Amino acid sequence: MLELYMVRHGQTDFSRENRFCGSIDPPLNEVGRRMAEAFGSAYAAKKWDAVYCSPSARARATAEALASRAGVEVITDEGLREIAYGEWESLRHEDVKARWPDEYAYWAADTASRGTPGGETAFQVAARAAPVLERLRARHADGRVLVVSHKATLRILTCALLGMDVRLFRDRIAQPVATVTRFDVKPTGAMLALLGDASHLPPDLREAEGT
Repeated sequence: MLELYMVRHGQTDFSRENRFCGSIDPPLNEVGRRMAEAFGSAYAAKKWDAVYCSPSARARATAEALASRAGVEVITDEGLREIAYGEWESLRHEDVKARWPDEYAYWAADTASRGTPGGETAFQVAARAAPVLERLRARHADGRVLVVSHKATLRILTCALLGMDVRLFRDRIAQPVATVTRFDVKPTGAMLALLGDASHLPPDLREAEGT
C-alpha cells in the first residue's frame, strides 16, 4: 500500500487576504513559515520515500521544512503548479465580484470548464496534474510519499482520486493552508484517510485568517 500525503503550502499574504493567486508566486509570510515548520516537525520522524512539490516558492518552502529534516530530496513537477487566474491574478475575490459582477458570476457558475480571463479551467489543471499521480504511483507502489501543492490543484486531485466529478471541487472539498490530506492507495483504488487535517498546527495557527 502507498500512503499518499497531500499538503497545501503555508499561509501567504495573498491567501490571508483571499486574493487570486495562481501563477504569481508570493512567499510564505511569518505565519506561513511557522505553519511549514510545524508540519515539518510533526511529520519528519516518518520514513519518506519521496517528496514532490509544485515549483512555486511557497510550495517548495513548505516541502523543504519536512525534507530537510527527513533527509529527502524535493522533486519539483510543473504539473503540480496552481491553477492560473490570468487577468485576475493578485486581485481579491470581492473586488473582482464588485468590478466585474457578470464575468465573476459566469466563471463561478462553472469553474471546471470556464477559466478566468486568460486563466485555466479546472479540467485543464486535472489534465496536467492527474498524470503526476500516475507517474508517482508507477514509481512508488508502496511506502510513503508527500505531495506539496496548492488549494485548487489539491482539491481537483482529491476529486480525481475519489472518482468525483471535478465540477464539485470548490463546493465539496476543503483544503485550508498547511493542512494534510492522506490517501491509502491500493491496487483496488484510493481510500481517503484524512481530509484537511490541521492537528499538527498549534492552536493559534489553526485559527489563522484567510482561505
